[in-house]
Amino acid sequence: MQNNHAAAGIASDSMKRPDWLKIRVNTGENYQELKQLMRSQTLHTVCEEARCPNIYECWQNRTATFMILGAICTRACRFCAVTSGRPTELDLAEPERVADSVEAMELRHVVVTSVARDDLTDGGASVFAATIRAIRVKRPTCSVEVLIPDFMGDLSALETVMKADPDILNHNVETVRRLSDKVRSKAKYDRSLELLQRAKSINASIPSKSSVMLGVGETEAEVVETMQDLRAVNVDILTLGQYLQPTPNHLRIEKYWTPDEFANFKQQGIALGFKHVESGPLVRSSYHAHEQVQEVRTHDRT
Repeated sequence: MQNNHAAAGIASDSMKRPDWLKIRVNTGENYQELKQLMRSQTLHTVCEEARCPNIYECWQNRTATFMILGAICTRACRFCAVTSGRPTELDLAEPERVADSVEAMELRHVVVTSVARDDLTDGGASVFAATIRAIRVKRPTCSVEVLIPDFMGDLSALETVMKADPDILNHNVETVRRLSDKVRSKAKYDRSLELLQRAKSINASIPSKSSVMLGVGETEAEVVETMQDLRAVNVDILTLGQYLQPTPNHLRIEKYWTPDEFANFKQQGIALGFKHVESGPLVRSSYHAHEQVQEVRTHDRT
């Protein structure tokens, strides 16, 4: 049975992608240089692994999101293009290589994320912390954002990351409560909210951030309810973007939300009290992340 979005004729997986989702390919000098650097350092980026639509823009602007803890995820979320399976590697030298690359690229802001590593006792939290500290040494002027998994609700793992003092603590709820079990693997909506709340209780001065993807069957009211849930746990930064189906085997698109609808969600998010809202069809969690840091700092000074 089709849901209301698909029945309204707005989208189905057989419909043509709207013009506002066309991606401008720019494989200029900076893009090529960054790609070569990643290969030489044997590093993974979520830009490539998750097939991010903004890879050309971000890499051309010398911005990237590093993905640590290997390229194989222990979960198999229905929306994600990252390879799932049983990981075979844990490279303890990886934090130094990431830091070396951040230094070589002369980055002002870096995002560090990972696959889920439920096979590890701490979910990889210690490697996140080591990466933050290594970047601080090699590139002290660079702000560091971490996009972490839920660590299966392990508070000590979260504390390990928070004690390394990231500039932004990011954890994505991904979708609305009703669809969470359908969209995500093992992750729980309320556990994600609890993680974000606990991060604030550990260090309230570190801005928190979360992301919601639209187009998997949610309603407008449910999106607003999710924004309210995130504000209830004092999340500072929100990103909203359109889900794009990576392969025919992944979760189907139920609706293409329009740019005007995304703009409306941004206005509602600001009204709810978020310090920054990034909302648009091609927005992803790390899109314009360096600008978000500056806006939150400006907000806190006023």
